[in-house]
Amino acid sequence: MILTVQGVQFRYPNHPVLEDASFTVQQGELLAVLGTNGAGKTTLLKCVNRILKPTSGVVWIGDEAVSDISRNALAQRIGYVEQQRAGSRATVFNAVLLGRKPYIQWDITQNDIAIAGQALETLGLSEYALRYLDELSGGELQKVIIARALAQQPEILLMDEPTSNLDLKNQMEVLTLVRAITREQGIAAVMAMHDLNLALRFADQFLLLKDGRLFATGGPEVMTPKNIEAVYSVPVAMTAHNGYKVIIPL
Repeated sequence: MILTVQGVQFRYPNHPVLEDASFTVQQGELLAVLGTNGAGKTTLLKCVNRILKPTSGVVWIGDEAVSDISRNALAQRIGYVEQQRAGSRATVFNAVLLGRKPYIQWDITQNDIAIAGQALETLGLSEYALRYLDELSGGELQKVIIARALAQQPEILLMDEPTSNLDLKNQMEVLTLVRAITREQGIAAVMAMHDLNLALRFADQFLLLKDGRLFATGGPEVMTPKNIEAVYSVPVAMTAHNGYKVIIPL
């Protein structure tokens, strides 16, 4: 296993946010974290990335506890794609080059430039290298943010609602790229999502959160109408179309 989360809890004084989360993610695997607004999805990602310090529990990368890894070394091993922000006047290339920051000691090297360029090429953004972020569409900007995370050459990729505010075409493009990159580069990916049908189409494993607690985790077998209704308080039916499972609210 690349990523192991054991009994992670996070709470503010008198306000538990996340209770006893445990799961594993293997190399080349994509885990979808699902649940309603406020269920603890973003908190879980931030605990894995040590943006938030868990109240209890341990996060492991291989056989190393995240709490024992320096900030700089952790940034080399975990790429974090947070919820999309507005663009700035930075160029696309410079934004992606920021992903090399954990590796830069004195100055940017030709290797850093080459890796940033490769990340742009992987996401189909080479022709946008000199464009400014605030000139990009939502889909283009999201691809830049993912390219920056890939420039870190991470073992683990954390994504917080990477398709929010994207149209259907860009949702499909972004998730198709993420799945391909995860498998081809052997990255363990964890993605907080709202769209259950996109999760079913692209994820290998699923983690259902309800009120900050782990409700179910596993493969497609946990994505049942009974579990979905219990988590979302909405009855659903499931069908299949062209080999894909489809969830239909009733």
